[in-house]
Amino acid sequence: MEIDIYADVVCPWCWIGRRRLAQALASYDGKVTVRHRPFQLDPSPVPSPRPILDALAEKFGGHEQARQMVARVVEVGASVGLELRYDRAIAANTFDAHRLTNWAGRQDRDGEMVEALHRAHFVDGVDLGSREALAGVAATVGLDGDDARHFLDSEEGVAELKAELAAARQLGVTSVPTFVLAGRYGVTGAQEPATLLAALAEVEQREAAAH
Repeated sequence: MEIDIYADVVCPWCWIGRRRLAQALASYDGKVTVRHRPFQLDPSPVPSPRPILDALAEKFGGHEQARQMVARVVEVGASVGLELRYDRAIAANTFDAHRLTNWAGRQDRDGEMVEALHRAHFVDGVDLGSREALAGVAATVGLDGDDARHFLDSEEGVAELKAELAAARQLGVTSVPTFVLAGRYGVTGAQEPATLLAALAEVEQREAAAH
């Protein structure tokens, strides 16, 4: 079964959702191919690096509100073994990060790249809007950092990514993570492993009946 994951690398629920999917797949007997699809929570430019808590405070009415907002997601992240360090995270436009993921995918390393980008953002406080920093993340998964930087400094993959982002909108993806199973069945949100496992089983039955 093919699973398309529409997600953004600065989305905490996307990281949690990927971890829960991995837990579900550990109990699933069927053959699965996972593909990572881009989505930008906020396509606005970020002119200079700034702490994510400052950006959230500006958007939602103060630092206290921002801290209350992230407290719940930090707790849920910890329940699946993820450390979400909002005191370190830097606000960033993720267009180049998605380009880098696509580039890594050409080398069958997109899953590793997405995981590394989540960790870089939420644990290490890396500015994912910096091409130099992104090249450094590429090197951590065994890819050539210089090649990654050369790619990011070119226009390669720009039109392709814009088309993919447009396709996500046309498909009706408005929130992430969104999991599309077998190209036809959507599951939205960072669902519990049991829910995802049940969805996989149901889609498998429907696909078998259709054929």
